[in-house]
Amino acid sequence: MKNILLTLFVLISSHVAQAQNPPQIDDTTFKEVRLNEIIISATRAPENKKNVAQPTLILSSKKMQFLNQQTTATLLEQTGSVFVQKSQLGGGSPIIRGFEANKVLIVVDGVRMNNAIFRGGHLQNVITTDNAILDKVEVLFGTASVAYGSDALGGVMSFYTRKPLLSDSKNTVTSGNAFVRYSSACNEKTGHADVSIGGNKIASLTSFTFSDFEDLHQGKNHYSSYPNFGKRFFYADRINGKDSMVANSNPDIQKQTGYKQYDFLQKILLKTGKTEHILNFQYSTSSDIYRYDRLTETNASGKLKSSQWYYGPQKRLLVAYTLSLGSGKLFDAGNITAAYQDIEESRNDRNFGSAKLNHRIENVKVYSMNADFSKKFTKDELRYGAEAVFNDIVSKANQEDITNGSRSSLDTRYPDGGAHTQSYALYGIHTKKISKNFVLNDGLRLTHSSLTAKFNDKTFFPFPFNNVDQNSTALTGNIGVIFSSDDGWRISPLFSTGFRTPNVDDLTKVFESASGNLIVPNPDLKPEHTFNYELSVAKTYSNKVQIGVTGFYTDYRDALTTAPTTFNGQSQLLYNGLLSNVSTTVNKAKAYIYGISGNLAADISEHISFSSVLTYTYGRIKESPNNYPLDHIAPMFGRTSLTGHFSKFTAEVFTLYNAAKKSKDYNLRGEDNQLYSADPVNGYTPSWFTLNLRTKYDVNKYAAIQFAVENITDKFYRVFASGLSAPGRNFVVTLRGKF
Repeated sequence: MKNILLTLFVLISSHVAQAQNPPQIDDTTFKEVRLNEIIISATRAPENKKNVAQPTLILSSKKMQFLNQQTTATLLEQTGSVFVQKSQLGGGSPIIRGFEANKVLIVVDGVRMNNAIFRGGHLQNVITTDNAILDKVEVLFGTASVAYGSDALGGVMSFYTRKPLLSDSKNTVTSGNAFVRYSSACNEKTGHADVSIGGNKIASLTSFTFSDFEDLHQGKNHYSSYPNFGKRFFYADRINGKDSMVANSNPDIQKQTGYKQYDFLQKILLKTGKTEHILNFQYSTSSDIYRYDRLTETNASGKLKSSQWYYGPQKRLLVAYTLSLGSGKLFDAGNITAAYQDIEESRNDRNFGSAKLNHRIENVKVYSMNADFSKKFTKDELRYGAEAVFNDIVSKANQEDITNGSRSSLDTRYPDGGAHTQSYALYGIHTKKISKNFVLNDGLRLTHSSLTAKFNDKTFFPFPFNNVDQNSTALTGNIGVIFSSDDGWRISPLFSTGFRTPNVDDLTKVFESASGNLIVPNPDLKPEHTFNYELSVAKTYSNKVQIGVTGFYTDYRDALTTAPTTFNGQSQLLYNGLLSNVSTTVNKAKAYIYGISGNLAADISEHISFSSVLTYTYGRIKESPNNYPLDHIAPMFGRTSLTGHFSKFTAEVFTLYNAAKKSKDYNLRGEDNQLYSADPVNGYTPSWFTLNLRTKYDVNKYAAIQFAVENITDKFYRVFASGLSAPGRNFVVTLRGKF
């Protein structure tokens, strides 16, 4: 498998091209994938893709319908350009260019979702965005701090939900979409419906999606060298008031992975002259979601460590008002968005054999304001704006005795006295058409951030401080040049800087990263900084073949990672009944990440197209005597497909693949989760690939049927850093209707 992947990569790389955009299989042919597509995320205003130096992936609503995925996390994974880690079925943590969690930015309808408690490990928040109502997804690869500020070190995932449709006449226009989907690997039952009602000045869009997932079946064809890897031989259950280890009748069923999810969206659009007003209401919630990886952990004697470990319902409320302005003296177009978010998360765990169930609940309220404007000149275009973001965090905890329901105090995950952050920024992004063949991109952003947190109750941890206060200012910039020749060449060098301000999770949390390892606060953290250098080269042949490669190098300074420390002079503490080594988050002096990604897209004939993408990343922390692996670095991964496009029928045969993650590349001190790999001591994830088939038949203009078989060979595999095995053979049937 390794040789096959290397051969594919060399083949792609040898033709020097750009990894600008993996081909879009939703369009009828490759010729429809044009560099003059309009993107928004790169400059926070509509811009031709051909004028943007930063590599970008675009997913249209038509493509997303064809991909037909359960969650937004699996949607990103299916592109073959974004790596996704999973700790439970109700989750998915995207990794872009070696950065994950709070080092990649999630944006929904122009509002940043990253909040002050986004952690540095693995995050599941992306699934709270309903992919069934998305109109477009744009993924920026590489640092994007000029446009978005903190957190955009590895890239930005921008999700755009559909807008209500106005009528172009005096008559009211009504349209709607609905689908039902079943998938066999987890007995998924999903239903979705949306309806848009519009007059010529006001319109409404209402959307609702419900999903019910049962326990996930993993593949049955296991690695011969690791025949028991990932099998669930037993699970915890409480029988007659006592915790018991119950034999699993089918070890390939991952017990305690099922969950339910509900997503609702309501938009109101009002148009007055050249001005648009949009009120945007989104709400997502779920059932309890079991933390599957923690429920599989055992001690030295083979006894389960946890009887219960689950996240409470993931609740996300977004209310946003957007004012879209027509031209004025200082701008040609502008958007002002005021948003409020209310997020609730909880962690609940109970040791096996214990009657004490720990509840830790976090509530985050986020208030934000964005003002974005654009102005065109003869050969120049200027985008500029301002941003203000405020976070208020309340952290609560209690311990429940499940035998009698009594409650007692418990240490909170974050400061019990509350925490607050605020951030203010100004930015400017400039595009200049130097000549027919050359375009210049450049930009600057100035950001000031502050954080305050207060520890009131020191019963559990007598910290030598009462408050944590931090202030930081960051100036970031980028400059890139795009050369486009008449014979199809496109060359784009780019330099950019980025930063990430330590948030409440970095600075103040006390939590158990893994059993036996306790992370304690470090009030002296500084912001992280990156300096990113990259070159993209592309060649298009006769508008039928596009082939490309992007190489990048990131100088990563003051990188946050964990390291051993002492607390009150002790290197070990008793926490949750377990003697744990004490660690803290620190700024490592230097680290680096480099990589290369390639893509190939071709129209083989009028009806047949081919595409392939491949990504390789390498990262190390600089330290003496030898550099040490940086965590979150995905092994080489990619996707190759052959698609047939006909008038009513579309079919795709494709493969997804990962190279092995070797022991020498594992970070055993961070978040690489060697415990859940094939080698739980040194870490090792075997290589894998899957064969898949996806089809769609349009019965008429109102109805369509989709059928897919994923992982046809029923291969067992586990994605690097994941504590959950991937689905086995999965049959997916979907019925769609619209009016």
